[in-house]
Amino acid sequence: MASAKQSRIMKISIVLATYNRVDALRFVLESLETQNDQNFEVIIADDGSKEETRHFINAFKLQTKLTIKHVWHEDLGFRLALIRNLAIASASGDYLVFLDGDCIVQPDFVMRHRQLAKPGYFVTGGRALLSQALTKEVLSWPHWDFGRFNKELLRHRVHQGINKYLSLRLKLADGAWRNYKKFVWRRIKGCNLACWKSDALKIYGFDETMTGWGHEDADFVFRLTNIGLIRKSGSWSTEVLHLFHKINDQSQAAENARRVREKIMAKVK
Repeated sequence: MASAKQSRIMKISIVLATYNRVDALRFVLESLETQNDQNFEVIIADDGSKEETRHFINAFKLQTKLTIKHVWHEDLGFRLALIRNLAIASASGDYLVFLDGDCIVQPDFVMRHRQLAKPGYFVTGGRALLSQALTKEVLSWPHWDFGRFNKELLRHRVHQGINKYLSLRLKLADGAWRNYKKFVWRRIKGCNLACWKSDALKIYGFDETMTGWGHEDADFVFRLTNIGLIRKSGSWSTEVLHLFHKINDQSQAAENARRVREKIMAKVK
């Protein structure tokens, strides 16, 4: 098991998925700038965004202290699994944290993931959903301001602008209570997921044959579990703030789910 000292010096690579949403991406990157743990790099996994995104990233890199790499491929439909794998290959960190480009993080996000990282484990974190109205309000600000958001959190919850409160306020320590005993489909969110890079490579990353929205994250989690790793809950520690967006095309979701169920039944790695 890694020592506390080893955990502190471990470099983290944040694999940040994006597609044609510069307004949200800017706020996510600004939230990463405010981290109290700065020992990480950002790999932007761009699933074929237009030139606006490239121009924004190039400009942002000139005025930030973040280490940012931009990994892009042509837009041939929803190919999140492939672009994440290309980002994994580009990552120099020992530990990978997968994040979506519409998920703003709290200032202790990286620190909390570091605290939960242990050999033999991977982490599935949670999210708090912002309403369309609150998302519009936040994105109207000149910059991301966690203090401003946090000050009004209770009001946002009371007025149904956000679906969580206590898990954003209370942060619980690591412990055996976080460990899942077996694979379950519940609470798997690719927008907040972490594992060792070496473990991701053992299972050859995400299944690139799964195209279209849906369940590539569940497939990834199942295959990590199937090589003997223990899934750990990152809830009450790593919650992200998920900005509102319209529902993606889910026409491929049922087929992707069927393929994951087949692997579960057959115990295929």
